[in-house]
Order: sequence, then C-alpha cells, then structure tokens
Amino acid sequence: MSTTLDIQTLYRALQEKLGLVWLSGEQYKEQAVHTRGDDTAEVSLVGHLNLISQHRVQVLGRKEIEYLDTLRKNSRKDTISQLFSGQTTLVLLSKGMSPPADLEAAASASKTPLLSCELSSQEAIANLQHYLSNYFADKITLHGVFMEVLGTGVLITGDSSIGKSELALELLTRGHRLIADDATEFSRVAPDTLLGSCPEMLRDFLEVRGLGILNVRAMFGASAIKQHRNLRLIVVLQDIEEASKMDRLHGSKRMRNIQDVDIPEITLPVGPGRNLAVLLEVAVRNYILSSKGYDASQAFIERQKRRLESVRQ
Repeated sequence: MSTTLDIQTLYRALQEKLGLVWLSGEQYKEQAVHTRGDDTAEVSLVGHLNLISQHRVQVLGRKEIEYLDTLRKNSRKDTISQLFSGQTTLVLLSKGMSPPADLEAAASASKTPLLSCELSSQEAIANLQHYLSNYFADKITLHGVFMEVLGTGVLITGDSSIGKSELALELLTRGHRLIADDATEFSRVAPDTLLGSCPEMLRDFLEVRGLGILNVRAMFGASAIKQHRNLRLIVVLQDIEEASKMDRLHGSKRMRNIQDVDIPEITLPVGPGRNLAVLLEVAVRNYILSSKGYDASQAFIERQKRRLESVRQ
C-alpha cells in the first residue's frame, strides 16, 4: 500500500509552526514530496544540503548559502544544477532568507518549489523529521475505545455490547480522557512505540447504547479529549463465565504483537456488581509498577518462601 504526501499538505500542516512562506513554485504545490510503498527503497526525507545522498526536502541555512558564495562561477553553477537534478522535491531556506537569483532561477527551471521558514535550519529539520516520520509510519486501525488513563494510553476491547463505551463514559466522569471511540489509528513511530490517534471523522464523539452519539468535548470540556497517546496497555473485556479459568495468582497478563511491537494485554471479567472503572484504574497502576520492575505476585511468592524457611528453622 502506497502513501503519498504532496507539498500543499505539508505546507498546510506546518505553515504556522515553521512560519512557512512561498518564495517560488506555488503553482507546483500539488506535486508529491514523497510516495512511500511496500516496495519503496529507503530514502532520506529531510536534511541539510546533501548532493551525494539527496534528501527529498533539502534545507539550506546561512552556512549552505555562504558555501555557495565561496564557489567559482562554473562550480557554483554545477552545484546548483546538481541540487535540482536528482531526488530533491522541495527546497527550504531557513531564518527567512531570500534565495540567490541563480538558485531561484534553477528552481523555477526544474519546477521545484522554494519555501522559507522563520526557524533555524536545525529546528526546521527537527520539526520536518517528526512530521514526516509520523506521516509515513506503518499504520493499523484497531477496534475499541482508546483512552488516556492516569497518563497511560489504554485500548479497551471486547465483544460487541460487552460494555466498552459505558466503561469509557464512567472513566470520563472520573477525570480520564478520550482519544478515540470505535476505531483508533495506530502508527509505528519508533521500533517499540505505537502512537494512537482518532480519525478526523470520529473525533470528540462517543457512542453509548441507549444514549446514541455523544459529543464528549461539548459535555465534559476540552480537557476530556486527548489528541493522541502512545499505546501502553490493552484491556480485553470478557464475560465472567468465559474468564472463570483465569490464573488467580498472576492474572491474565500476556503480550500482544501489533506491527512488530509487543504490548501488554490483560483480561477483565465482566459481571454483575464488578466496578470495571476501578478495576481498570488498578490495572493501569499495576502496569506502571510492573514497568518499574515491581511484580506483586512474585513479591507474594517470595514472602511465602521466606515464611516457610523461617518455620523450618
């Protein structure tokens, strides 16, 4: 599956943050910055001026312009020609610099847009790398309710009508935050990190049977909504009768592999009288302790061992 990013989309996404301004080539704004497919070779998307391994987005700062000024006429012409003859699809000048006339002419001849930004070249590259890595990250959509509970990204899953939305609503009343209902898009933004966000069409809404579609932002305020969060824990709601054979000492913890990232997954039995909101909060607290190296079941076993050894003595 291929993913394409055009220059216009990049400009709109980062215009305010980077202070982007068109210098030339705005008529080519629908050209692709990069198209990524399953069979696409790895390429460098953004960086300082590089004529050997060219970046898709070449960033020129004060030092790069000064370097061009040190070149003799023919060398300068060859260098600028090389800049616009390879993989480069966009050139960005930092600190609001104006392009030299020959650079602008070469950009126009090659139909390569020129932009300037208010930030330094290092700051611009850092922001561009973050945006591009997220845009082209491997993505997967998972069913369930994704929430931030105690600062932790938790995906609540389970069979239809098991009570996922009702649990989410209870968690909202307890001060936790909704990220996405029904479908969450997860992007692999690092080798061991999945970032979850809500598709734009579903943002702010939660469906609860009997109540219909609810606007969480309108009902609970903007603080009840979180735009995105790293997935750290999956909670599966299961009928209590199906979960009757669960290990009572260690619980149901296991690992689930998503996009080659291992995520802890636990099962919470659903039954009359069980306060799922409290149980989920405790599950998150237990996960936090576990991530810091503490295992309550192992501590309990060690205590029993010490007790038995003291009795034998």
